[in-house]
Amino acid sequence: MKKVPFNSARTNSSYQDVIDVSPEEVWEKKDHLCLIDVRSQEEFTGELGHVPGSKWIVLDILNDQLDQLATNKPIVFICRSGMRSAKASQIAKDNGFEVTYNMAGGMLAWNSKKFKIEN
Repeated sequence: MKKVPFNSARTNSSYQDVIDVSPEEVWEKKDHLCLIDVRSQEEFTGELGHVPGSKWIVLDILNDQLDQLATNKPIVFICRSGMRSAKASQIAKDNGFEVTYNMAGGMLAWNSKKFKIEN
């Protein structure tokens, strides 16, 4: 798998193995990424919406759904603020997924940039 370079890549403050990336770079590179939203269904379709093209897998069942993750693209996990998605990225890494990222700031940051959403 080809790694997508992120200029904004930074080590997550809570999970040492997790790399945070900016919403701006996720927006720019979204067509080359597997986007996984780990929020509840109400959040995924709610006020903050979700990133167009993202797949919904609730964090609570992620371990049981790891076979649903793309292996041919880097994976970016998304949540409301970046905490649950950081945990999701750590879970994926712990299960052998090497190229995973956390979208820093989650959908709150995405919406603050006024990027397109779907509900």
